[in-house]
Amino acid sequence: MSTPNPGPAIALADDFFDLDTDTNRPPELRTLSMGVAQHGERLDRALAELVTEFSRSYLQQLLEQGAVRLNGKPASKAAQRIKAGDVVVIEMRATLQSQAFRPEAMALDVVHEDAHLLVLHKPAGLVVHPAPGNWSGTLLNGLLARDPKAALLPRAGIVHRLDKDTSGLMVVARDRSTMDALVRMIAERQVSRQYLALAHRPWQGPNNKTVEAPMGRDPRNRLRMAVVDLATQSGKSAKTDVRLLRNGDTGCLVQCTLHTGRTHQIRVHMASLGHPLVADTLYGGAPAVGMQRQALHAFRLALVHPLTGESLDLRAPLPADMVQALELWDFDYQLS
Repeated sequence: MSTPNPGPAIALADDFFDLDTDTNRPPELRTLSMGVAQHGERLDRALAELVTEFSRSYLQQLLEQGAVRLNGKPASKAAQRIKAGDVVVIEMRATLQSQAFRPEAMALDVVHEDAHLLVLHKPAGLVVHPAPGNWSGTLLNGLLARDPKAALLPRAGIVHRLDKDTSGLMVVARDRSTMDALVRMIAERQVSRQYLALAHRPWQGPNNKTVEAPMGRDPRNRLRMAVVDLATQSGKSAKTDVRLLRNGDTGCLVQCTLHTGRTHQIRVHMASLGHPLVADTLYGGAPAVGMQRQALHAFRLALVHPLTGESLDLRAPLPADMVQALELWDFDYQLS
């Protein structure tokens, strides 16, 4: 079966879709020990027997790209014969095949839909776009299964994303003209995004704070982002408004409004204020009040429909884990 054409390239809004995130992730390495059953086999055939979740064609592409090492040395010949006891290390790179549009049926919580766009409520745990370690089961795969026309659009119409463990609202285009318009609107700050977050430590100081702190890759840990000094490090401007909603002895509930959309922006800015998000272990938080994922929820998305001119102002109810956390901290709060 041929791979559907994803359409011509599109320059997505940098603020809302930091495209360098996936390429900067450490590669996923797979180490395989060849057994008696593989002795004398072609290398590509042996790999296909041991890495069953990927096709032989995909593994041959990895061989051609130099992503396979046999006993510590590069292996590029698919027909090379192997021996029992050989050790193969594969770098699971994205290839054209692994990035192919593959429909996968899944339940999607759509809160608004028309002929041009849809807004959905993404649950925590759902990855938005295929990446190392998550080549399937993503929102993109679900969108392709829901609407075959999505295969005609770059990234199935996705113009921004939420972290895997962040819940909440996302807008997705259903045609190319809408996608182009949404990208422009996002770049021009015409899409309002507001989040609710539970953070460690009691809030101090004014109830409203604006964090303007540039962000870039943390030089000490490539999995993290960090506030950086642009005079000495590469980074991009980032701005977040934070408003206190409830305060307690051990933590606080805040509303965050994004002006830019850097990777992990709210998580990094809250940590920079001394209030890492509950259960956000990457940025100094710890599990508490039943939360096992960062306590962050994109509860409001507002925009003027790019084609009809209709004002859309949508809310997503708090997920059960955050409702429970509010109750345990005795924070009485209802979405308004």
